[in-house]
Amino acid sequence: MELLETINSPKDLRKLKKEQLPELCQEIRNYIIETISHTGGHLASSLGAVDFIVALHYVFNTPEDKLVFDTGHQAYAHKILTGRKEAFKTIRKQKGLSGFLKIYESEYDTFGAGHASTALSAALGMACARDQKKEKNKVVAIVADGSMTGGMAYEALQNAGLLKTNLLVVLNDNQMFISKRVGALGSFLTKLLSAKYTQALEDTIENKIGDSDIGKNVVKLAKRAKSILFSGVLFAEMGFKYFGPVDGNDVLALVDTLEQIKDIKGPVFLHIVTKKGKGYPPAEAKPTKYHGLGIFDADTGEVIGKSDRITYTKAFSDALMKLAKEDKTITAITAAMPEGTGLAPFRETYPERFYDVGIAEEHAATFAGGLATQGLKPLVALYSSFSQRCYDQIQQDICLQNLPVVFAFDRAGGVGEDGPTHHGVFDLSLFRNIPNLYIAAPADENELQHMLKTAFEAKAPFILRYPRGSAVGVKMDAELKKLTLGKAKWLSKGKDVNILAVGNMVHPALEAAELLAKKNIDCGVLNMRFIKPLDTKAIKEALDLSENIITIEDNVLAGGFGSAVSEFICDNNCQASLLRLGIGDTFVEHAKQAQLHEELGLEPKQIAASISKFLNKRRK
Repeated sequence: MELLETINSPKDLRKLKKEQLPELCQEIRNYIIETISHTGGHLASSLGAVDFIVALHYVFNTPEDKLVFDTGHQAYAHKILTGRKEAFKTIRKQKGLSGFLKIYESEYDTFGAGHASTALSAALGMACARDQKKEKNKVVAIVADGSMTGGMAYEALQNAGLLKTNLLVVLNDNQMFISKRVGALGSFLTKLLSAKYTQALEDTIENKIGDSDIGKNVVKLAKRAKSILFSGVLFAEMGFKYFGPVDGNDVLALVDTLEQIKDIKGPVFLHIVTKKGKGYPPAEAKPTKYHGLGIFDADTGEVIGKSDRITYTKAFSDALMKLAKEDKTITAITAAMPEGTGLAPFRETYPERFYDVGIAEEHAATFAGGLATQGLKPLVALYSSFSQRCYDQIQQDICLQNLPVVFAFDRAGGVGEDGPTHHGVFDLSLFRNIPNLYIAAPADENELQHMLKTAFEAKAPFILRYPRGSAVGVKMDAELKKLTLGKAKWLSKGKDVNILAVGNMVHPALEAAELLAKKNIDCGVLNMRFIKPLDTKAIKEALDLSENIITIEDNVLAGGFGSAVSEFICDNNCQASLLRLGIGDTFVEHAKQAQLHEELGLEPKQIAASISKFLNKRRK
């Protein structure tokens, strides 16, 4: 790491000779592999992006010039080069560096990046602000190819082409999407067509003959021919000058190309092709496996310390496979997350009934609605934090028409090290206000499989939310059964106080009740199962046992499950004393799930302490 040790900012990077950059790239890769093997994180994408990140910081005068990343998956080299080299050892740890880009973590993180398809819009806004202020800095949007499946990216592209402001878009095509063509001829032609004298000639011809009708047609035909040759006809039609594809893992060629095109006027589109997992054979061989992973052995690539317990995602996947075998109308949809949502086995077994629509949650929801109108049983599997993107579609296209679409919200609640962009703590508040919709949360993996069967048989819009990671470890029933819609389940009944719990807060509530029993506090636990509709009969029964009611959820308190119970109590003039436990009016930072629960006061000991304090105040 001789070169990397000398780099504390991009200014230091720009002091190196160009010929030293390949060696620096390898040192950065080695540092990423070594660090992430101890912390876990997004490995394959960041390894593939090292060369072009080095090239961008080498050519552009950051932070005055703005680099806008579309997701943080690819940006580890960016963090290392921008004054966070030592802090990189803390990435994704509690109080350490975020695994994604944060606008308040560094001046080089020009825009937050956790979700996809946002960089183009943000970069265009920065470019237009620069123009209004009559400044001269450059703006570069770095977009991963998967992000180009999102509709928002195309909204920004067409707007950029219309505005014609100076903006460079770098498409990182990691061969998981779009073109794979990279070769000597392509590199030669890109160099030729990006050369300054070639661009000057092109502009001169357009200025000289472009005003006449014939001239316009000639210029248009020439640009189209150039774009077809270079796979960029779509971007050229949107008003971009397109270059590529070029080898995104050849740092020297990238520096040359960027030097040639950085001063071209108007919107420019550079298409680079990179290899996911570049420089680390296990990640090159299995880029999906090494997209995001926990602690692993850097020598072998094997993950260390995996839990023996089944995950909620696996329980969902297994149940779906059972149901799909019996019912050929069940169809599965995901937005570019087949592995993450557990749909990979379904994809392999029933490819004709599986649809990966790309990073397009809005389309996924309405597409599912179309399937439902024709008698199919569509399931849309999303991460909870991505579900907010299709709120309008769930409300207008699914629930308003009362279409039987099942939404499986994986990663509900706190997700751990991925942090605030990925915590699924808003879904209950977002969706429980919509009519015709069922919302359910299982207490454990066994209840999850039964809830999935219930969701398909409900013949109505249905959201099933469940957390990330290892499940409770309960025995799984061999046969799936339908649960009674909107019906809660008493686990114990208390004379002093009763906890109304949902989802993965049920078992912590049971533990808290045991701790309270040691203090001679008789505490019951009601597994609500359904957030919408509420089992109001069970709530009334709880109030008959004791006026003291506790609600607990892994959702924000504003508008969540506790709010629903509070509304019922208020609307029905019930005599009650209510304590709501959940997440306050804040964005939750990154840490391990257990650490997050402790921060939020949702560990069993803390729950018991909160209830004791609540009851003591009631007695005074």
